Amino acid sequence: MFDSTTIQMLIEGTGDTLYMVLFSTFFGYVLGLPLGIILTVTDKEGIKPNAAIYKVLDFVVNIFRSIPFLILLIFIMPLTKLIVGKTYGPTATIVSLVVAAAPFIGRMVESSLKEVDKGVIEAAQSMGAGTFTIIRKVLLTEARTSLLVGVTIVIGTIFGYSAMAGVIGGGGLGDIAIRYGYHRYEVKIMTVTIVIMVVFVQILQGIGMMLSKKFDRRKV
Repeated sequence: MFDSTTIQMLIEGTGDTLYMVLFSTFFGYVLGLPLGIILTVTDKEGIKPNAAIYKVLDFVVNIFRSIPFLILLIFIMPLTKLIVGKTYGPTATIVSLVVAAAPFIGRMVESSLKEVDKGVIEAAQSMGAGTFTIIRKVLLTEARTSLLVGVTIVIGTIFGYSAMAGVIGGGGLGDIAIRYGYHRYEVKIMTVTIVIMVVFVQILQGIGMMLSKKFDRRKV
C-alpha cells in the first residue's frame, strides 16, 4: 500500500505527535494544576476566599479559553520564537499547546476539586488542618478519580490541537494529513493518519479510565 519512505514518514509523524502531546500535557499540568487549585481555594466558597485573586485568574482563564487555537498559535509566534528559536516544528508547537491547555486544565481541575464533599473539608478544618494540608490530603486525594478522568479529556483535546498545528507546519500526523492528504489529495495517507490518531487517543484514554477506576475509593 505504501512504500518504505511513506511508512517511515508516518512512523516519524506518530513519534512527533506523541512527543508533542505527552510533553504538552505534562507542562500543561505544571501550570494548570496550581491554577485550578488557586481558583478553588480563593473562590467565595473556598477555604481561603479572595475575590481579587479569583476574579483576575478567572478573567485570564476565560480570555485564553475564548481564543480559537489556530489564532492563538499565530498570535504567540513571537513568544514561541523567543523560547525555542523558531516558530515551526514539534518543539515550537509544544509552546502553543501548553499555553492553550493550561487554562483548560485549570478550569477542569477547579471543577474536579469543587466536587469534593464540603463536609470532609469542614471536618479537616475542625481538626486544625492548615490550607496546604487540606489541599494535599483532602482536595487532591478526594478528587483524584475526577482528576484522572480529566487527564484523559485533556489528552484527547491536545491531540486535536496538535493536528490543527499542522496547518502552519507544526509537525506530526496533522502536518502529514494536511500536506499529503489535503494539498496533494492523497486520501489513503489522510485516512491512515486519522486511524493512527484515533487508536492512540483511545489507548491513552483507556489507560486513564482504568487508572481512575483503580483509584476510585467510592463504594458502588
